[in-house]
Amino acid sequence: MTALAVIFVFLAAAIALGLRARRGKDMDLEQWSVGGRGFGTTFVFLLLAGEIYTTFTFLGASGWAYGKGAPAYYILCYASLAYVLSYWLLPPIWRYAKEHRLISQSDFFVAKFSSPLLGSLVAIVGVIAMIPYLVLQLKGLGIIVSVASYGHISAHWAIVIGTVALTVYVTISGIHGSAWTALLKDITILAVVLFLGLYLPLHYFHGIGNMFHAVDHAKPEFLTLPSSGMSTSWFASTVLLSAIGFYMWPHTFSASYTAQNEKVFRRNAIFMPLYQLVLLFVFFAGFAAILVVPGLKGADADLSLLRITTATFPPWVVGIVGGAGLLTALVPGSLLLMTSATCLAKNVYRVARPATSEAQVARTAKLLVPALALVSLYFTFNGGSSLVSLLLMGYALVTQLFPAVLGSLLRRPVVTKQGAAAGIIVGVSTVAAVTLTGVTVGSLLPYLPEPVKDLNVGIIALFLNVVVTLAVSAATREPARRNLPLAAETV
Repeated sequence: MTALAVIFVFLAAAIALGLRARRGKDMDLEQWSVGGRGFGTTFVFLLLAGEIYTTFTFLGASGWAYGKGAPAYYILCYASLAYVLSYWLLPPIWRYAKEHRLISQSDFFVAKFSSPLLGSLVAIVGVIAMIPYLVLQLKGLGIIVSVASYGHISAHWAIVIGTVALTVYVTISGIHGSAWTALLKDITILAVVLFLGLYLPLHYFHGIGNMFHAVDHAKPEFLTLPSSGMSTSWFASTVLLSAIGFYMWPHTFSASYTAQNEKVFRRNAIFMPLYQLVLLFVFFAGFAAILVVPGLKGADADLSLLRITTATFPPWVVGIVGGAGLLTALVPGSLLLMTSATCLAKNVYRVARPATSEAQVARTAKLLVPALALVSLYFTFNGGSSLVSLLLMGYALVTQLFPAVLGSLLRRPVVTKQGAAAGIIVGVSTVAAVTLTGVTVGSLLPYLPEPVKDLNVGIIALFLNVVVTLAVSAATREPARRNLPLAAETV
């Protein structure tokens, strides 16, 4: 019971921080969803860079190191590239959002393309992508609390309790609660990950190098990319897809609106790739577990970090690890719930009912939080994918928004609202068809060269998206007015 008590202390601290964060603030829609655009470097860093440390990182990264080996390193690569991209991508988005008082990612599309319907489409796509991501957080929360409490509380009840706590403090405090809880989360998770990543290899193998030699001896070629399947072309295409999709997540996109000024992004972009190196220590824990707690198969590989923790440390240490894991679910989960509710209220409900006031939109968004939490609970209890598979599906969906965003930021507009909508629909439909049928590039076109067959199917969807976007935009673009001589104009 000691571990369970420690975990509940972390939960109580998260709720207390979340509720305290709203003090002295009029929680209108702008304060609730983008913090009144008043966050400085630290909070923006935690909301953007700290966003990478979720249950996916805590369990999925170590689980893939345990079950897949070298392909897990894509997780280390893609966010580093995304942070470099943020140096140029986020400042113009922030400037435009501040100038037009934007609240959600969908608002950006509405304003850029003068199309509320396009905003509704983007909102629906975003919510569809965020639901698997939220399910990932809830699944992870259930695993963490159940294993770290030595089974004293079931994964089912852990998920229910965590979701109730999440719903309460999101509804009351909005992004202010997420930001303050993120501060506690990142301090705790960094301490836990660094400790585990250093201690476990030293304790069991007398060094990190010795650990890798032992893994290589036990499982030859496990630490190199395979020649087919998750090969070099899969690795490169997955890194590319995830990097350009990183800031297309609606909750990450709109979190950029919270900054005080655009210099925040450029300062953060310098340090965020270094922050990513902490993931190495998560991998070390996963690799150590291969020989210490062997035999975990399929989705059970996600348990590797917790299983080696419970096999190594006393209950109070396990409780701290479990508490840190709990926070990795609550912080991103709160952002996902809040952003989904805001997008649906502002860019779907308000489009359907244009007479809705700003206060009514804010009230609707807060009412949607528990409704979306219930939907996520349903899919959490009725789905079976591994944590990384859930995340990859979400990335393939949100990346389909990138061509329209990039096209809208160019000085000379090359994408029309019709082109943007057509491209998004084709890209998302391709991802949905592949996900539902389970087909791959190789199964569709078995005679292609192996590197092409191994490409992440999200890249194929993105390629089709770009082709359709440019073709439809060319067909629907208004002809430019010719510059006639003044004399001719006055005739």
